[in-house]
Amino acid sequence: MPQWCTGTVVDRKEWSPGLFTITVATDEVEPFEPGQFLQLGVFRDGHYGDPDALINRPYSVASPHGSQLEFFIVTVPEGELTPRLDQLREGSTLQVSKKAAGSFTLKKAPDAKHLWLVATGTGLAPYIAMLRTTKPWDQFEKIIVVHGVRHAADFAYTQQLKNYEADHPEQFRVVQTLTREDSAVALRGRIPDLLASGALEEAAGCKLSAAESAVYLCGNPAMLDSMEEGLAERQMKKHRSKSPGHIVLERYW
Repeated sequence: MPQWCTGTVVDRKEWSPGLFTITVATDEVEPFEPGQFLQLGVFRDGHYGDPDALINRPYSVASPHGSQLEFFIVTVPEGELTPRLDQLREGSTLQVSKKAAGSFTLKKAPDAKHLWLVATGTGLAPYIAMLRTTKPWDQFEKIIVVHGVRHAADFAYTQQLKNYEADHPEQFRVVQTLTREDSAVALRGRIPDLLASGALEEAAGCKLSAAESAVYLCGNPAMLDSMEEGLAERQMKKHRSKSPGHIVLERYW
């Protein structure tokens, strides 16, 4: 069982109904690497302080280590935890694990010129944390973030990503994709299909290849599986310490 500390919600941003970011203040979380996850928990009604009544699950942190931590969350209406997290407002408290876990970090990055950070939904969170540090900017010649959602209202952190484009026009590109509607500012289609058609690389202004690319995948397992298949056709494989490759992935569920 994790060791817990109490965090206080100091900010909440709603991107669309049921899709939100909470900023949690706590000084007790141990240092961690961007891309790792922490457990968040709330007590069942009427059982505050009872460890057996704590509802918890892991969430990637959307910020580097610090005294304020961001969590990007989508509400699952039938879930036990997320509807409770959705009700939290400034001043609300929740439980945060003191120690982070997970290996989805840039320490695992394969040697490459180009870094592709591919996500669906809230799988964007670890990339936001990574981009808020100097490491990816110092390590890679080009960084491409691909973020896929169903509806345009579900895009998050867009302004931050666009600011990176403005500040690093030769190094950074964000490509947004939609599966349920058309938009003048996003590609229409599933990310694996856009890779296969060449539309993804065209929008990114960068080729995705075994010779020059490292690919991080995070989010919907169907996307991960299809992207692995598509990348395998380009002679790209999972990256392991004893068997270097090109792909690092995180399964959200």
